[in-house]
Amino acid sequence: MNAVVRVEIRQLPHGEGLALPAYQSAHAAGLDLLAAVPEGAPMVLAPGKYALVPTALTIALPPGFEAQVRPRSGLAAKHGITVLNSPGTVDADYRGEIGVLLINHGDAPFPIRRGERIAQMVIAAVVMAELVPVATLSATDRGTGGFGSTGR
Repeated sequence: MNAVVRVEIRQLPHGEGLALPAYQSAHAAGLDLLAAVPEGAPMVLAPGKYALVPTALTIALPPGFEAQVRPRSGLAAKHGITVLNSPGTVDADYRGEIGVLLINHGDAPFPIRRGERIAQMVIAAVVMAELVPVATLSATDRGTGGFGSTGR
């Protein structure tokens, strides 16, 4: 059984007529976000370019939660379109419009049409860290080995 958290959502006027985010299958982790661009005036994303795509949505997350804005695998696989700051984070105290920063890694211009599913939003619990200054850290087998050090 999945845990359920109540998230208040408000659709802004430029999103009128668009569906609210929805899970596309019984066990989906993400709610699909739709592009709230004007009807008949798609936003065209040229190869190598990025743009902030409006969703016309604002949310009120309860304290201790965040919303992660993640790419849709189909857009990435078929067109090279992904979320530039993936995952984007919507904090519990943010009340502005959710925007999706998309980038075109493909080789053709990509039109973003009104109502197109452009990203997914995953609601996740947040654990707050208490940082404790120390003079040294405990030793591990890995030590200071960085990028690629565990693949040897």
